[in-house]
Amino acid sequence: MTWTVLADDCRVAEPIEQYLEYLRSGDCSPNTVRNYARGLALWWTFLERRAQAWDAVGVTELGTFIGQLRRGSVAEDVVLLRGKTRAADTTVASRARAVMGFYHYHAARGVEVAGQLYETVWARPGSYLPFLEHVARRTGRRSSVVKVRVRAKPVPLLRPDQMASIREAEASWDAGAGAWSGELRYRFLWTLLEETGLRLGEALGLRHRDWRTGTGTTAQVGVVYREDHPYGLRAKSGHRRVFIGSALDRLYGDWVWALCEAGADFELDDWDNAYIFCNLHRGRRFAAIRPESVYKHLGSVKRQLPTIPGEMTPHWYRHTHATALLLAGVPMHVVSRRLGHADVQTTINTYAHVTEDAELRACADWQKITQAWGTGYES
Repeated sequence: MTWTVLADDCRVAEPIEQYLEYLRSGDCSPNTVRNYARGLALWWTFLERRAQAWDAVGVTELGTFIGQLRRGSVAEDVVLLRGKTRAADTTVASRARAVMGFYHYHAARGVEVAGQLYETVWARPGSYLPFLEHVARRTGRRSSVVKVRVRAKPVPLLRPDQMASIREAEASWDAGAGAWSGELRYRFLWTLLEETGLRLGEALGLRHRDWRTGTGTTAQVGVVYREDHPYGLRAKSGHRRVFIGSALDRLYGDWVWALCEAGADFELDDWDNAYIFCNLHRGRRFAAIRPESVYKHLGSVKRQLPTIPGEMTPHWYRHTHATALLLAGVPMHVVSRRLGHADVQTTINTYAHVTEDAELRACADWQKITQAWGTGYES
């Protein structure tokens, strides 16, 4: 499934379609294409209502568009005196990013209008230079003249006791019977997200061949880019290895044993290519589980555990994992690689407050710091 944008005459908006096809050919996820298509659909409607050509716009038009996005009144004929609820900064920034990316693409194709929306930036005097600034030192680099500032918000986190309560609510080890009781599948899933920082889609896309059990070496999970998942899930940032601990590796072994007891070794023709997280009670047995099923199950767990925030999603595990690593002193670039961010700047933008808070906290004991100055300084 993919997305496109239609004009008022129900024809495909060709300039937008060219850009969306460029995104598709660059292996952008369907969600990214969808979000960009939504932003560009609003932009195209804005232009059509103003009877303005797409390649004859400038900063003024884009500024008006962003203002309407904030008010939730893009291309409306009547603007209410009492405005609607103000749109979130992240939503406005996402829509504006789609439009700027659209013009950046056409600028590379020689459309001159984009020159009004981008400026050439040269290295400024000073000791600090952006990463890879030397590459653009002679020709400069393009920078958007329109920027939407987003108020930074701390990422949502789960406390250790909350994660433990979720695990125990799913399944527990019965020492007397020597077996797990409860939903081992979901205990394994939450533990995996907690200890690896994988996205939910990446976890549900894992196959047994991707799990490399530790046999004298550290166990690891291979996150592999594929396009054949029955529900369209795929690794967002290509292939990477995520090393894991022995406890999680043993839990995987227990889950494999549980699948064998359920008959998977007889019903599956190709075990290596089978999905690790699969159906057991509903749907086709041992087929890939739907993300919607996971969210529905998590909703029932949250209703049972009053200490778990109602707005919690599986992505909270990813934020918690990254925050724990940074607080433990793991370098930012290492955390970025483990999370699978395409650019370390994404990690910095999302989690910079974690290291900043830790450094600022170290300044709290001012007297201890001043004692280190010693008595060698005289006035």
